[in-house]
Amino acid sequence: MDIVYIRKLEIETIIGIYDWEREVRQLVSLDLEMGTDIARAAQTDAIKDTLNYKAVAKRLIDFIGKSEFQLVETMAEQVAELIMQEFNVPWLRLRLSKPGAVRGSRDVGVIIERGAK
Repeated sequence: MDIVYIRKLEIETIIGIYDWEREVRQLVSLDLEMGTDIARAAQTDAIKDTLNYKAVAKRLIDFIGKSEFQLVETMAEQVAELIMQEFNVPWLRLRLSKPGAVRGSRDVGVIIERGAK
């Protein structure tokens, strides 16, 4: 299985459990590895034959930008489900972080892996 990836996709959204977090947009950052087979695309050199990372990124920007999750865990699960269903991805690894959420750390978050590699 091959991997198409996106690194440090940053999106502003409502995320958090505290009242003040429900009133301001905060940045989340995603690193995404998606299992796919690129052999056909390599032969045809056609975007229709591959997993289009730009289409994935645009979909995530729209989805996360409109969301209002309380937990990064919930957001990560929803993102994984969306990608696997809408883009026919059998396996993915997602690192979703919330920069600046804990004083003294660069970021905090979750890493999830779904599907069969």
